[in-house]
Amino acid sequence: MPYARISLHRGKSAEYLQALSHGVHDALVEAFAIPVGDRFHVIHQHDVGELIVDADYLGGPRSADFVLIAITGGKPRDTATKRRFYQAVTQRLSASIGLDPEDVMIVISTTAAEDWSFGGGRGNA
Repeated sequence: MPYARISLHRGKSAEYLQALSHGVHDALVEAFAIPVGDRFHVIHQHDVGELIVDADYLGGPRSADFVLIAITGGKPRDTATKRRFYQAVTQRLSASIGLDPEDVMIVISTTAAEDWSFGGGRGNA
């Protein structure tokens, strides 16, 4: 079950935020083969000065539309799968909301099953 934290500057419409979430989720379904109903996203919007990025580090140029997507997953994926995910996200967001792929940074981390509780205080191991 991937958990996505999506950070961007404040000011985008509700429709933009929904399209952002859908693009990330659809890419997770496609590349990570997660169930369609497995969606847990938190969108963090930041005021100017609260999301600080280098405009040109290992890519760019980046604009004020920069989006940081942090995925926490329960199982490791191989490099090829991660690369398919990166491509799927950037392609979907470019097509749906016109987001420049250079404005998308993705970080994936994994945890063990016992690090998750899906509710009721129950562990997942």
